[in-house]
Amino acid sequence: MSDDPIIQFHNFSFQYLAQAEPTLRDITLSIRKGEKLLICGPSGCGKSTLAHCINGLIPFSYQGECSGSLTVNGRESRELGIFEISHTVGTVLQDTDGQFVGLTVAEDIAFALENDCLGEPALHERVKQAAALVGVEGHLRHAPGELSGGQKQRVSLAGILVDKVDVLLFDEPLANLDPATGKQAIELIDEIGRETGAAVVIIEHRLEDVLHRHVDRVVLMGEGRILADTTPDELLSGSLLKESGIREPLYITALKYAGVAITADKRPDSIEGLVLSEEDRAAVRDWFCRAPTAPPPPETPVQLDARDLRFAYENGREAIRTLSLSIREGELTAVVGTNGAGKSTFCKLLCGFETQQEGTLFFAGEDMAALSIKERADRIGYVMQNPNQMISQTMIYDEVALGLRTRKVSEEEIRPRVEETLKICGLWPFRSWPVSALSFGQKKRVTIASILVLEPKIIILDEPTAGQDYRHYTEIMEFLLELNRRGITVLMVTHDMHLMLEYARRAVVFSDGRLIADAPCADVLTDGEIIRRASLKETSLYTLAQRCGIDDGRAFVARFIDYEREVARR
Repeated sequence: MSDDPIIQFHNFSFQYLAQAEPTLRDITLSIRKGEKLLICGPSGCGKSTLAHCINGLIPFSYQGECSGSLTVNGRESRELGIFEISHTVGTVLQDTDGQFVGLTVAEDIAFALENDCLGEPALHERVKQAAALVGVEGHLRHAPGELSGGQKQRVSLAGILVDKVDVLLFDEPLANLDPATGKQAIELIDEIGRETGAAVVIIEHRLEDVLHRHVDRVVLMGEGRILADTTPDELLSGSLLKESGIREPLYITALKYAGVAITADKRPDSIEGLVLSEEDRAAVRDWFCRAPTAPPPPETPVQLDARDLRFAYENGREAIRTLSLSIREGELTAVVGTNGAGKSTFCKLLCGFETQQEGTLFFAGEDMAALSIKERADRIGYVMQNPNQMISQTMIYDEVALGLRTRKVSEEEIRPRVEETLKICGLWPFRSWPVSALSFGQKKRVTIASILVLEPKIIILDEPTAGQDYRHYTEIMEFLLELNRRGITVLMVTHDMHLMLEYARRAVVFSDGRLIADAPCADVLTDGEIIRRASLKETSLYTLAQRCGIDDGRAFVARFIDYEREVARR
């Protein structure tokens, strides 16, 4: 690790032209070559703004007023151009689709070299080297749209590695990846950082997933300031994470429930390296024996019934293969599986966006074949993963009110319903804002609000908490739980195993267009074969149970879920 900082903030503040208050306040931070840094914090704390300062989007694309100093390789960033900064800092965006510029993978990787006017023989060689480094050398002739989410991220990474930058900046790299691919992404980022010697900066909400590989420092932000700049062990052994609304690793929560004190010398940054005394393990076993088991929920009538569904796209790809599945009234069910397994296609069939070639769909015993998309929407609300594909209005209030206005609801009834939904979804302070002023995560909340306000019988949410910090994640999910308690059925398509464990009683697991499991969440996340086939990730709670000498890891996970729900309810 170099002693000289590549990026140096000193008493740095920034205020957007459209904002009344600074977004960043008195930031002092050094980033050195060869170190690995995680930046976390609640939504709106300034993480993205800090990233924009590092990669030069501020001040060259986003206008505002800066004070203090920000240097890149010893020179003030405001004196450099964004093109010059791009030779030092390479960025992989949260939305990798927004980063592609080439028609093929090879063209996309070569983009930076073409801008540098590199000659053809050397260009081809550098592209091959970068592609091999991230494992996409076999896809150079493919179009970006033909790739999986994990492959797209690798191509984006190759596109910045090809120019040999000193800082690799990742903006929420796990947001759109299934658990297994996310784990591979963290391993790849770690490997690339060590091989290139570049500084690695990761901005991410999913703390436990990032800590799958060692991180040198964690920078915790809040209200535009740096609250902590310390090691993961020190941060996890304190209270700042909880106070800031960031989710701690599940195994840490379980240890605290058992009365185990978390200290830095226990090395709590990973479940594998965690130091547990025999007294600690005994405390966990004792808690397991004492924790009550929740009674099973009452059985309700079947609301949605899919029988022998089959669907193939025009290119011949079979996305759903003889699928049969029943959803009962008032259930909260997680729909999980690898990218491309058929989860989103199944949801499209339910909403009428696509029509199955074989099989039948029933809603409350009624064949849905004759129902239009509008008629299905009165029964089933669908919140898409990408909020930009749903939003059509300029102002937030108008976007949330749009569905009610389309249904000719009076403005006198619309206003209280919209206002209540905005408050529940944490959008009330932004009610008069244009949608364009929101972050990706805030836009996501707007789209959820626009469906929730319609009060459908079933609500389908595609990655409902992507881009959300733990506080907003909890607010949204608690609201969904309240709707669920009132009888609304909830289907959540998710890659977030924490979300699945916390809120869903049942998981339906897709792989290669087939339903391979329909079971309680604890059963799914402790079954190695299901985890492998569906690209899921074994929960750290199961590993903790094994380390503490508890033979029935599935029961330990189930008991933790029940206990956590009881704690949340109280």
